[in-house]
Amino acid sequence: MRVVIQQDYDKMCEWSANYIANAIREKAKKTDKPFVLGLPTGSSPLGVYKRLAEMNKAGKVSFKNVVTFNMDEYVGLPREHDQSYWYFMWSNFFDHIDIPKENVNILNGMADDLEAECARYEAKIASYGVIDLFLGGIGVDGHLAFNEPFTSLGSRTGVRGLTSDTKIANSRFFGYDPEKVPSYALSVGVATVTDSKEVLLLINGHHKARALAASVEGGVTQKWTASALQLHPAAIIACDEPACGELTVDTYKFVLDMEKNERL
Repeated sequence: MRVVIQQDYDKMCEWSANYIANAIREKAKKTDKPFVLGLPTGSSPLGVYKRLAEMNKAGKVSFKNVVTFNMDEYVGLPREHDQSYWYFMWSNFFDHIDIPKENVNILNGMADDLEAECARYEAKIASYGVIDLFLGGIGVDGHLAFNEPFTSLGSRTGVRGLTSDTKIANSRFFGYDPEKVPSYALSVGVATVTDSKEVLLLINGHHKARALAASVEGGVTQKWTASALQLHPAAIIACDEPACGELTVDTYKFVLDMEKNERL
């Protein structure tokens, strides 16, 4: 696992956007097959999406041959709801880049048969062979997508119940009322993410310092589902300084030392 520490949130987003854009460009040089990109919602990726949109506008990267799969979607929220992840992605990213609408894939939380919807989604991912890069974030309890603590590390796309902590954390988008936050979501599984060629996790803020330390320094465990990335051959965590508050001094120094020899 590679850990990239940046000074602040803006620098973290800049580094991550450059990494993604470079990966898209490099594949385009080698093949005409689409670049398959996994994407998250939430506050962490907003800065990355803003920078990628700016790069797209400046002609530095194109999304015309990019296929996206989003991590998750609330159950029971129609697309038009301003807190649906479909709405989030289009208003914060897709409407600002040159991606064809048919290349965007987001789980349907209003499907009549939720299990069938999850199976369809997993099959469509498989139809592309592999996800080239999955961008993600984590919760304060180290959950990856909506794979709450003690979700199987071998899990696939499915229906997930949300914990009280997650509902409280997400209530800021629902008038700070946890009761308004849906109790269920559709989510890719931990294994769906770790099957990707590369995984890039964004971890920012002191409130996620414990989760970062557990994911990097702790053991691989269902309690912190993001810790599964320790077993991934090409996993990167991009974080800011405030998120490093719980790392041991030796780990912090080691990470900085190793990055001196790394290229973008």
